[in-house]
Amino acid sequence: MPALIVVAVAVLDLLGGSGMTWLPLLAVGPALAAVTSRPRTVLRIGLLAVVLAAVLAARGRASGGEEAIVLSALVAVTLASSLASALRVRREQVLAAVRSVAEAAQHALLKPVPAVVGEFQAAVRYSAAEAEARIGGDLYALLSTPHGVRAIVGDVRGKGLPAVGTAALVLGVFREAAYDEPDLLEVVGRIERSLSRNLGSDDFVTAVVVGYPRDGHMEVVNCGHAPPLLVHDGMVAPVEPVDPVPPLGLSGLTGETPGLQVLPFEDGDQLLLYTDGVTEARNHSREFYPLTEGMARHVSDEPSRTVAALHDELQAHVGGRLHDDAALLLLRKPVTADSRPAAEPHAPVTSPVPTGPQRTAEALTSVRADAPA
Repeated sequence: MPALIVVAVAVLDLLGGSGMTWLPLLAVGPALAAVTSRPRTVLRIGLLAVVLAAVLAARGRASGGEEAIVLSALVAVTLASSLASALRVRREQVLAAVRSVAEAAQHALLKPVPAVVGEFQAAVRYSAAEAEARIGGDLYALLSTPHGVRAIVGDVRGKGLPAVGTAALVLGVFREAAYDEPDLLEVVGRIERSLSRNLGSDDFVTAVVVGYPRDGHMEVVNCGHAPPLLVHDGMVAPVEPVDPVPPLGLSGLTGETPGLQVLPFEDGDQLLLYTDGVTEARNHSREFYPLTEGMARHVSDEPSRTVAALHDELQAHVGGRLHDDAALLLLRKPVTADSRPAAEPHAPVTSPVPTGPQRTAEALTSVRADAPA
């Protein structure tokens, strides 16, 4: 394109027969080449522009002073453009190195979730608000442990490297405690104690920790986080915490301890964990993304397809650019041949229920609020 521009300017000058009028536009060629090409290519295009300018100036019988000014300007623009090209290439190399480090950090912190974990189908989608950063303050992990499948989804206060460091701390403690501790509340307690030693007084982490210790029972511990969405019998409802507690890192200020909610979780049921970057995403009309309704529209027997549809709809809702990190983690208990009725095959969810806590309250079987944090 820069070479074509130089040739086009030369043709205009030839056809116009106006002497020096068009020649200064030859500088557009090397200037544009600095944006797209390497320094050597910029120099070649600049040399082409200088040669054509000299030939056209001589043909138009321009004065020696005018010709010298145009040629000097083209040489100066070419040299400056070459320097700009060299700096751009260097920045691109540095950015590529930073991206590779970010990708390595992402794989270390937010490890890929397989399609099957324990007895669950699973899928995850994560989008950082800063596209070049690749990682941010949201966190998730899904593990198959001796105490059943366990998962965490959380959101660190703040952004940038401090948030990434806190997310790494939470995930490291969770992955260790999830294997060691048979009690899910003790897993949360170990994360709390670690954060209390390492976080500042104004820092905290909202999180939902879930576990599946035995068939038919899902344990949920919510520490100031957005309530998960439970899909059961063709209905979608939020799992509202019975006794809300502050986020992780702040329990020392209030003395409150989290409670353990136990939900019936049967074959075909699904649980969606997410961060507030999903529910607080706004469109151009400042309307929040309706996640519950979106879940009811897109839920299927394949978590990966459901999560992909939710993510695509979220991106369309915000016009393609999120203003906060967003994470989605979906668990589904597959329907086995023994639990599927022969005459009534399992049907996909097609409509939501009211978004209040009525369905969740009916699903709760027990709450342990007096267990140690």
